[in-house]
Amino acid sequence: MNQEEILLKTSQYVQQQLENEGSGHDWWHIKRVYRNAELILQSEPCDHFQVKMAVLLHDIGDYKLHNGVDKTRELVYPFLSSLNLEGSFIEDILSIIKQISFSSNKNTKPSSIEAMVAQDADRLDAIGAIGIARTFQYGGHKGHPLYDPKIPPILHHSTDSYKKSTAPTLNHFYEKLLLIKDLMNTQTAKSIAQQRHKFMETFLTQFYDEWEGKK
Repeated sequence: MNQEEILLKTSQYVQQQLENEGSGHDWWHIKRVYRNAELILQSEPCDHFQVKMAVLLHDIGDYKLHNGVDKTRELVYPFLSSLNLEGSFIEDILSIIKQISFSSNKNTKPSSIEAMVAQDADRLDAIGAIGIARTFQYGGHKGHPLYDPKIPPILHHSTDSYKKSTAPTLNHFYEKLLLIKDLMNTQTAKSIAQQRHKFMETFLTQFYDEWEGKK
């Protein structure tokens, strides 16, 4: 198979696996991240095939979809092996996927341009209008309260603390979404993130005004 055929088979596999996912990590999330990656790749000289494959597969084994257990290697390696891809290529894909996660890589720079592009593409889908929608979708999925003025946001210093948080959904803006703008790697993503960040700030201002009955 050539690269386009492999990408098509991978897309079909991922769509089948995530089509009915309800936490905001569904097939449409993958499609949006893929489009983000294509946009960023226009300005980044790197292995486009690696980036696209990693982006397509990055949520297949995510702990949020498997009761807190990361199954990325367990699911990705056999699938890519079935496409007769070399072990070294599969390890590269797994390495990129591992570096996409926000909770595990908040203070760590990606080790390759490919990982930078994939990470940026995924993080762009966590901010702006889509990011707001996904945040409340995930909060509802987990049964988290919408907002509680008595519970302040916490900047989690460990992956475990971040994963176990049951804080109100609005806190997530301060614990993740509003931090993303300054964590982007590529110039394209940095530019897009600026506008999406401003949109979130406008949303929060409106939210608090409505909460207090000012508007």
